[in-house]
Amino acid sequence: MVRLSNSLVGILNLLTFVLSVPILGSGIWLLKRASTDCEKFLERPVIALGVFLMLVSLAGLIGACCRVSWLLWLYLLVTFLLIILLFCFTIFAFVVTNKGAGEALSGRGYKEYRLGDYSHWLQKRVNSTKNWSKIKSCLSDSMVCSIFQDKYFRDTSEKFYIEHLSSLQSGCCKPSNDCNFTYVNPTVWNKTADSVYSNPDCNAWDNDPKVLCYNCQSCKAGLLQGIKSDWKKVAVVNIIFLLFLIVVYSVGCCAFRNSREDNYYRKRGALLN
Repeated sequence: MVRLSNSLVGILNLLTFVLSVPILGSGIWLLKRASTDCEKFLERPVIALGVFLMLVSLAGLIGACCRVSWLLWLYLLVTFLLIILLFCFTIFAFVVTNKGAGEALSGRGYKEYRLGDYSHWLQKRVNSTKNWSKIKSCLSDSMVCSIFQDKYFRDTSEKFYIEHLSSLQSGCCKPSNDCNFTYVNPTVWNKTADSVYSNPDCNAWDNDPKVLCYNCQSCKAGLLQGIKSDWKKVAVVNIIFLLFLIVVYSVGCCAFRNSREDNYYRKRGALLN
């Protein structure tokens, strides 16, 4: 008679295996149609995740249902390592996203973002020339500023200043409030002749749609604000998944013990016969 713990491990891993199929399929689909740096960046981790889940779930499924002790042992080892890694990543995510927030401006509906307000680890990632070149390519491919321009194109300066912009729109698609440029439309601003700016982002601004404020510190800060928000959400999901993995690991330990006991009694019975 199949014991409850073995059945539970089998069911849970069957569900995980079914989940891995569309994940792997989406990664292969991305691989075939990838034409931008953003898509090329996404495809590899998606495929790796799909293959990993498929192999681990197969090991757990076969080990639990066929009472293969070494497969169950391997499954438990990988699950234990995954619990440790997930726990460390969750703590790390909370630590590196603890600093940084938008600055509210008087008479403005949007906030502005300063790179120095965020953790040094995150700053180091975006200050890397190689990393930022790829990120700029992704921002351009996503057309975040083109959409921004189309959405607010008809705004007067008074109306534009009270709009609630995303961190990327505020940091990458318009100049800093410190610059005091003259508003023409959301992505076209006139500079004052012979002005000296204390904020280097003012000199980095260009009305060229391919440039705008993509080279500004505020753009990097706006990106980090979005990452911070996303990582906070991911960390909460990780906590839930971590609890789920601990339950699965506990049930798996029971299944492993049952498998070893069954193998012991089977061998003993064979010797007595």
